[in-house]
Amino acid sequence: MATTKTLKNQLQAKNNASQQPSTVQTLKGLLASPTLKKRFEEILDKRAPQFMTSIVNLYSSEKTLQKCDPMSVISSAMVAATLDLPVDKNLGYAWIVPYGNQAQFQLGYKGYIQLALRTGQYRAINVIEVYEGQLKKWNPLTEELELDFEAKVSDKVIGYAGFFELINGFRKTVYWTKEQIEAHRKRFSKSDFGWKNDYDAMAKKTVLKAMLSKWGILSIEMQNAFIEDEKEVREVKDITNEAQETDYIEGEAYEVIDPQPQEETATENKPFEQESFDIE
Repeated sequence: MATTKTLKNQLQAKNNASQQPSTVQTLKGLLASPTLKKRFEEILDKRAPQFMTSIVNLYSSEKTLQKCDPMSVISSAMVAATLDLPVDKNLGYAWIVPYGNQAQFQLGYKGYIQLALRTGQYRAINVIEVYEGQLKKWNPLTEELELDFEAKVSDKVIGYAGFFELINGFRKTVYWTKEQIEAHRKRFSKSDFGWKNDYDAMAKKTVLKAMLSKWGILSIEMQNAFIEDEKEVREVKDITNEAQETDYIEGEAYEVIDPQPQEETATENKPFEQESFDIE
């Protein structure tokens, strides 16, 4: 039976815990500040309240994100706002990914498709899983890809195929095997968060990103999206007043960076060379 002293200690501990603001409350407090509200309103206008609510919902539902500095979450969400992409994880356009105690913006494959379509240069663009039995032929030189969707024999994914066609008629098809995707993940992935939550979505993003960075038409918006997606984790400043908040947002979310040459991006994401093969 618990003693009076034990019960008193438990009550005291509970009271102390209740007096400590939770990370969710801290995030809500930051978003309620006039400075940040104004920033989001400048970017999103009347959609700002809904977007800010989605940040709170995401943060409240992700225990791993709650271990991150709340300001780093807001900074990452600000990047998504500037690209006019939702941060709802169920939509898959953009992710806010935890890296230790910091959060980082990460573009989803649907986000890449959305930004490509906004350019008005793409007639069609898509990326799909290829299941066991569907692949009949792939020639990386001539880009002849033959798939039989009716020949699927299991739910095992053996690769991923990407395709786009421009308004001017230029077309591009790529195919990555599951082994190539896995090798790329091990070499370049900065976090397993996205891969553990939705491996197929991350694999499709890898294929699409490599294809667009090497052969696609990239608007300034897309180039900035590529840069933000490749950024290392940002250093988050200790914010104690609104003036510091303003400095942080301007320095992180609104920093203008000259895009890196597409050639370098393509090199990092270049698919592995492969031999032609037919599957009987």
